[in-house]
Amino acid sequence: MGVANRLDLTLRLVQGSGKVSVSELSQRLGVSEMTVRRDLDALERQGLVRRVHGGAVADRRREEGGGFAAREAWQAATKDRLGAAVAAMVAPGSRVLLDAGTTTVHVAEHLAERAPLTVAVLSLQAASRLADRQGIELLVVGGRSRPGERSLVGPLALRTLESLSFDCFVMSIGGVHAEHGWSEFSLDDAAVKQAGLAQSARTITVADATKLGVRAFSQVAPLGAVDCFVTDAAAEDPQTHPGGPQTLQALRESGVENQLV
Repeated sequence: MGVANRLDLTLRLVQGSGKVSVSELSQRLGVSEMTVRRDLDALERQGLVRRVHGGAVADRRREEGGGFAAREAWQAATKDRLGAAVAAMVAPGSRVLLDAGTTTVHVAEHLAERAPLTVAVLSLQAASRLADRQGIELLVVGGRSRPGERSLVGPLALRTLESLSFDCFVMSIGGVHAEHGWSEFSLDDAAVKQAGLAQSARTITVADATKLGVRAFSQVAPLGAVDCFVTDAAAEDPQTHPGGPQTLQALRESGVENQLV
């Protein structure tokens, strides 16, 4: 496992558990406790976790694990593969709602290949990728920009979504759990996703494999609320993603199509 993948998985394990020990992380990741300590130190310097005796806890002072910039470079190649796969599932001529997140920015990069499209975006990063692209009618959903994330949330965003309808909602997610469904680390983000689900004929959820088996703070919806889940093939590996196979099976049983890339 590369360093970036290991840091991402370590962060998600801390966030999903609330508190996790060095020894448990060592066993889950298959690396030495010294390596775990170095990784936790690196995450703490970024403000993503807080070191405690024998382990670490999630640092709730920074929303959803420390902001877009801290996570943007992690697993960039994987996220670009996911973005291309999701964009290929969007039919030309569709009205698309594009969620905020580091992976959905990669979806935005590839959506121009599916033009003509009408795309409403829930993040300023996605808006910058799609602005002035030929064949893309860009709508920026109003709302409050969350500091560090630049996702658009709040009552204004919710009212805007309630006045629109979409053929497809491309939803990012903080965590997906076999028993607890789809969840987010921010109450504001969860509320926007719930509105997007309600206003869309079809929902494609996209997330890298580190999100599987994670239960975040605020539930978004039960598993069966979405139509398709796109993730990377590593989700099937119980050694690196212990919650992956069980979550994928639960999704299939809930009628959700799994696409692994």
